[in-house]
Amino acid sequence: MIGVDCTPVTILTGFLGSGKTTLLAVLIQRLGFSGTAVVMNEFDEMALDHHLIEMGDEDLLALSTGCLCCASHGDLSRAILGLLAGRDAGDLAFERIVIETTGMANPGPIIQALMTDPSLNERTRLVRLLTVADALTGLTTLQSRREARRQAAVAELIIITKADLADVADDGPG
Repeated sequence: MIGVDCTPVTILTGFLGSGKTTLLAVLIQRLGFSGTAVVMNEFDEMALDHHLIEMGDEDLLALSTGCLCCASHGDLSRAILGLLAGRDAGDLAFERIVIETTGMANPGPIIQALMTDPSLNERTRLVRLLTVADALTGLTTLQSRREARRQAAVAELIIITKADLADVADDGPG
């Protein structure tokens, strides 16, 4: 049973190059997002995105064991439970968790892990799933990439990035 005092979790997804990390970097610098633990997963063994985020009081855990949708859900569970244990011990201070997926992630298995892993389900609750789409390439990406369609299909909110760079008169391909 999900308790009232469960830690809220937001999943931030979007296809490669859509601007997830840039959006996250801006958000965590805002006062309303202080107290946010960020779990970033990387597709490659060498995590790079975390170097793009300057951290203040936020705690950052970069998973470089592979795509969360393809790797063992134990990685996600261990990462989140480790954050919660650190908070319980007084070593970490955060009120919410944001999981930034790799651009190739199918968010379905991540959602499933949060909902069905009893140890996560008792301590966390999924409150939001945001998908980032690039105004310049988003339509083409949705048409050509199944992962992008999966990300958009489960989104509570789709955030359009790079709109300032898009030609308003361009209706896209076709």
